[in-house]
Amino acid sequence: MTGTEQWLGSAPAHWARGRLKDLIASSSNGTWGSDPVENDQNVRCIRAADFDRVSRRAELSNAPLRYVEPSSLRQHLLRPGDLVLEKSGGGEKQPVGMAVLFTGTDAAVSSNFCARIKPSVNVDSRFLNYVFAAAYGQGLTQAAIKQTTGIQNLDTGALLASRWAFPEKEEQCRIADFLDAETARIHQLMRARDAQVTALTERDYSSISEVLVPGSLANGSGTGTFPWLPELPESRPLVKLGYVCRIQNGLTVDGKRDVTGDVVTRPYLRVANVQAGHLTLDSVTEITVPRTVAERSTLRVGDVLMTEGGDLDKLGRGAVWNGELPECLHQNHVFALRPATTVLDGRYLALMTQTVHGRCYFESTGTRTTNLASTNSSKILGFPIPLPSLDVQRVLVSQVHQELQKTATIRALLNQQLALLTERRQALITAAVTGQFDVSTASGRNVTEGVSA
Repeated sequence: MTGTEQWLGSAPAHWARGRLKDLIASSSNGTWGSDPVENDQNVRCIRAADFDRVSRRAELSNAPLRYVEPSSLRQHLLRPGDLVLEKSGGGEKQPVGMAVLFTGTDAAVSSNFCARIKPSVNVDSRFLNYVFAAAYGQGLTQAAIKQTTGIQNLDTGALLASRWAFPEKEEQCRIADFLDAETARIHQLMRARDAQVTALTERDYSSISEVLVPGSLANGSGTGTFPWLPELPESRPLVKLGYVCRIQNGLTVDGKRDVTGDVVTRPYLRVANVQAGHLTLDSVTEITVPRTVAERSTLRVGDVLMTEGGDLDKLGRGAVWNGELPECLHQNHVFALRPATTVLDGRYLALMTQTVHGRCYFESTGTRTTNLASTNSSKILGFPIPLPSLDVQRVLVSQVHQELQKTATIRALLNQQLALLTERRQALITAAVTGQFDVSTASGRNVTEGVSA
């Protein structure tokens, strides 16, 4: 018995039995339109990126402007109370099967990767939105998804054919009112926890900067090549990275490369795998290259990885390679810095890239384009680092790690609370829209029990 059938069995006897499509007047594909024109005829186009996943509302502030022909606009124009359903995509950025409620007043359409869902006249649009939230949260949309190469496509007809039970509109409104109030309380707590997590990140940034470059958080000297730097003691001379480090370039991914003869297949790191201070190795791919190419791009334990391009604030982010994958290679957009171990600790260098000084240097020397930025090996080797003795570097690294461990423990607790709040919100929505309790007598006092403000 599926989860939907169980819900039908537990729903109150006076609720109507039917299909999800019985709650819907129409479902139609969206449109991407064409490039905006120089008049007032452009409209907002809602994508999955414009889904507020907490409130389950469409957010128009960053939705792109597009031009839609008047005849097409009459067909696709969203009305307050319509739902926007993500139909095609995949991954965290394109949550196939998720729906949000459109409440805006500005002219808008849904993108061609989405569908516009219009509720029936006897259906409260907020209730329908919560129904879709329950279906998505419980994984019911997965059964209606067809996977192609790298893309998931939702079979809307199959999803809408799911069995469901639903009350009269008056009771739908009571359920929606109850969920609006209770989920708002949960959202308030979630926003508070998010703010605390952000504050911890800022604290880490400040701690690293002050330990490695004391005085960084105050005003810099305002003079010299690097005006953001404070005055440094003689025991911490400023040394260009190229004097104490050599750089190894990575391999170029080339589909036309000859992979016959003496070749090897190895894992290799991309920019996405290198984060500030750590590596994400859950999505490492493999590549087949000639053995001679692999030998030139093989990582060694102690290498410090830095990224060539991406968002401006991520340039030069550093992480130490500890040999997590044997004989691992790295892409040409990831540089491997190999410190002279007699004078430079790789952990010290990786942390230095996360200081105010490191961020100011890479952001000021990065080459910017419209949406991205890049650096190069010359600029990386020109990075000036305060260089105390090796023993002092190790003491400073230990001090920073102790501080980071404290905030990591707190961050883990906050993330646990966020996960708990998310689970309780989902359980509350599911129980309410499937009639597992009577909202007219229910109290939300226990909804956030154990998670104080």
